[in-house]
Amino acid sequence: MIIQICVGSSCHLKGSAEIVQLLQKAVQEHQLEAEVTLAGSFCTGNCNRVGVTIQVDDETYTGVTREGFGEFLNDKILAKLK
Repeated sequence: MIIQICVGSSCHLKGSAEIVQLLQKAVQEHQLEAEVTLAGSFCTGNCNRVGVTIQVDDETYTGVTREGFGEFLNDKILAKLK
Protein backbone atom coordinates (compact mmCIF):
# COMPACT_ATOMS: atom_id res chain seq x y z
CA MET A 1 0.00 0.00 0.00
CA ILE A 2 1.32 3.43 -0.95
CA ILE A 3 0.14 6.39 1.11
CA GLN A 4 0.94 9.82 -0.28
CA ILE A 5 0.41 12.83 1.96
CA CYS A 6 0.11 16.23 0.33
CA VAL A 7 2.75 18.58 1.69
CA GLY A 8 1.95 21.43 -0.67
CA SER A 9 1.54 24.90 0.81
CA SER A 10 -2.21 24.65 1.46
CA CYS A 11 -2.03 21.24 3.17
CA HIS A 12 1.12 22.29 4.99
CA LEU A 13 -0.80 25.17 6.55
CA LYS A 14 -3.60 22.74 7.49
CA GLY A 15 -1.30 20.40 9.40
CA SER A 16 0.23 17.93 6.96
CA ALA A 17 3.43 17.70 9.03
CA GLU A 18 1.40 16.50 12.01
CA ILE A 19 -0.52 14.01 9.84
CA VAL A 20 2.80 12.65 8.55
CA GLN A 21 3.95 12.14 12.15
CA LEU A 22 0.68 10.41 13.07
CA LEU A 23 0.99 8.09 10.06
CA GLN A 24 4.61 7.26 10.86
CA LYS A 25 3.66 6.43 14.44
CA ALA A 26 0.68 4.32 13.32
CA VAL A 27 2.81 2.34 10.85
CA GLN A 28 5.28 1.54 13.63
CA GLU A 29 2.63 0.73 16.26
CA HIS A 30 0.79 -1.64 13.92
CA GLN A 31 4.05 -3.08 12.52
CA LEU A 32 3.13 -2.21 8.94
CA GLU A 33 6.60 -1.27 7.72
CA ALA A 34 6.65 -4.16 5.20
CA GLU A 35 3.15 -3.37 3.89
CA VAL A 36 3.00 0.43 3.79
CA THR A 37 5.11 3.00 1.99
CA LEU A 38 4.68 6.60 3.11
CA ALA A 39 5.49 9.36 0.65
CA GLY A 40 4.99 13.08 0.38
CA SER A 41 3.48 14.73 -2.65
CA PHE A 42 3.00 18.26 -3.80
CA CYS A 43 -0.46 19.65 -4.50
CA THR A 44 -2.80 17.10 -6.03
CA GLY A 45 -5.40 19.74 -6.92
CA ASN A 46 -7.90 18.38 -4.41
CA CYS A 47 -7.64 21.14 -1.84
CA ASN A 48 -10.29 21.29 0.85
CA ARG A 49 -11.12 24.07 3.27
CA VAL A 50 -10.28 21.82 6.21
CA GLY A 51 -7.63 19.16 6.56
CA VAL A 52 -5.06 17.43 4.42
CA THR A 53 -5.36 15.47 1.18
CA ILE A 54 -4.08 11.89 1.29
CA GLN A 55 -3.94 9.34 -1.49
CA VAL A 56 -4.08 5.67 -0.51
CA ASP A 57 -3.14 3.63 -3.56
CA ASP A 58 -5.66 4.93 -6.14
CA GLU A 59 -8.15 6.49 -3.71
CA THR A 60 -7.97 10.18 -2.76
CA TYR A 61 -9.26 11.44 0.58
CA THR A 62 -9.61 15.11 1.45
CA GLY A 63 -10.10 16.87 4.74
CA VAL A 64 -8.07 14.52 6.95
CA THR A 65 -7.51 16.24 10.29
CA ARG A 66 -5.81 15.34 13.55
CA GLU A 67 -9.24 14.94 15.14
CA GLY A 68 -10.47 12.59 12.41
CA PHE A 69 -7.19 10.72 12.00
CA GLY A 70 -8.19 7.66 14.06
CA GLU A 71 -11.29 7.06 11.97
CA PHE A 72 -9.32 7.59 8.74
CA LEU A 73 -6.64 5.14 9.90
CA ASN A 74 -9.17 2.46 10.85
CA ASP A 75 -11.50 2.83 7.86
CA LYS A 76 -9.15 3.65 4.99
CA ILE A 77 -5.89 1.94 5.92
CA LEU A 78 -6.20 -0.81 8.51
CA ALA A 79 -9.46 -2.17 7.08
CA LYS A 80 -7.83 -2.56 3.65
CA LEU A 81 -4.85 -4.42 5.06
CA LYS A 82 -6.85 -7.11 6.83
